[in-house]
Amino acid sequence: MSDEVRVRLDLSYDGAGFSGWAKQAGGRRTVQGEIEDALRTVTRSERTYELTVAGRTDAGVHARGQVAHVDLPREVWDAHREKLLKRLAGRLPKDVRIWSVRPAPDGFDARFSAIWRRYAYRVTDHPGGVDPLLRGHVLWHDWPLDVDAMNEAARALLGEHDFAAYCKRREGATTIRTLQELSLVRGADGVITATVRADAFCHNMVRSLIGALLFVGDGHRTPDWPGKVLAGGVRDSAVHVVRPHGLTLEEVGYPADELLAARSREARNRRSLPGAAGCAGC
Repeated sequence: MSDEVRVRLDLSYDGAGFSGWAKQAGGRRTVQGEIEDALRTVTRSERTYELTVAGRTDAGVHARGQVAHVDLPREVWDAHREKLLKRLAGRLPKDVRIWSVRPAPDGFDARFSAIWRRYAYRVTDHPGGVDPLLRGHVLWHDWPLDVDAMNEAARALLGEHDFAAYCKRREGATTIRTLQELSLVRGADGVITATVRADAFCHNMVRSLIGALLFVGDGHRTPDWPGKVLAGGVRDSAVHVVRPHGLTLEEVGYPADELLAARSREARNRRSLPGAAGCAGC
């Protein structure tokens, strides 16, 4: 029997008051920092148990269905498992909530076992602006938007591509992703919700994609323009990274328990497009 228990946490947070998920130097407030501090306090531990998360959200981005894991010494888990959830609720600030704390299946890794992440970006083009009760979660775009044109443009972006034109590059990181869904629907309240689902996302990818589609929706670009930008493989100055408050991580998908370990190994391999040179694990 292992001396540690891998624990899965399902959680939500309002990103407005956080400098993103990941801990940072300089004492900035982060979701990871708040949860790790609370966990250390309620377990009366001297050490910090570090969290691994499914998707590192940027400053101001919200999450409804975030997933993380933490490895706890078995004696700590056994001593606190019955009351851990309630004690965390009493210790955590009100803009972050943990809904479930349970032992993870064998092979589970919150980040590498995930097979998709689903985000929603919400925007309104109402000439009066955003409902004050929704202002922290909906972007106001002050031009009328053609949702049909945006959906036409989105179709050219689906599938496996190098999304370098829509990502902020990071040294040594691939920008090849499989975009599984990108669709937009206008609700009865006039708010347009973009659903964006992929196996993974690179830095600023969702907000850059939405920025490009907004330029199509308001008529500044034709529906074929986002696809041409993608094919070009370089950042276009006209592609704006939209503001973070309209973006919410809605859900993370995982395979069946018996496939978790294999998925984790596969996700650690660096990808290349068909016909391109690549290496596993580099």
